[in-house]
Amino acid sequence: MSSSNAKILVLYYSRTGSVARLARLIARGVEAAGSEARLRTVPAVSPQPSDHEDLPDDGPPYVSRSDLDWCDGLALGSPTRFGNMAAPLKHFIDQTGSEWVSGTLTNKPAAVFTSTSSLHGGQESTLLSMMLPLIHHGMVMVGVPYSEPALHHTRSGGTPYGASHFTAGDDGAPISDDEKQVCQTLGKRLALIAGKLNDV
Repeated sequence: MSSSNAKILVLYYSRTGSVARLARLIARGVEAAGSEARLRTVPAVSPQPSDHEDLPDDGPPYVSRSDLDWCDGLALGSPTRFGNMAAPLKHFIDQTGSEWVSGTLTNKPAAVFTSTSSLHGGQESTLLSMMLPLIHHGMVMVGVPYSEPALHHTRSGGTPYGASHFTAGDDGAPISDDEKQVCQTLGKRLALIAGKLNDV
C-alpha cells in the first residue's frame, strides 16, 4: 500500500497534555505510512474577548485556514467535556463556514480521537459528535477496524470510532501499549486512505 505522500493535519485541543500525546502518536502512525503529519492546536476560549498571539507558549502553532487547504486528510482530537468536544475546538470548527461553502474539506478522509478522566466518561459519544461537523463538510470518516488486535485486548481506551485514552483521574495514567497501537494504526490508516483518494 502506498500513501502517495499524503499530507495529514493533526488538529487538537489539549488542556492537561493527554490529547497532545495522542496527537503525537497519531502523527507517528502517519509518518510510518510515508506521509507528512502537521501538528496544530487551537487557543483556549476565554469569557473575556482578547486577541490571541500567533503562537502558543509551547507546542505546535495555532491552526490557520491555510492548514485546511494544505491537508489531504484530517485527524481531529479533543478532551471530553460532558460527552462532547471541548469548546475551543468547537469554536474553531464553527468558524469554518467559508470552507464548507467552498468545499475545502470535501472528499478528504478524517479521523477523531479523545481522552477522558473516567472510563465511562463519554469517549464514544465525544468521538461520534466530533464526526458530525466533519460529515457536514463532506469528509470521509475513517475508524479503526477490528483487524487491529489492540481493539480486542485494550482494557482502557481505544474504540472502532477512533483512538482514545483513559487517564484514570487527575493523576494522569500513562498511555497504555494498546492505546498507543490504536493511535498509530489510526494515523497510518488515515494516511493510506488519503493517498488512495489522491490517486483517484
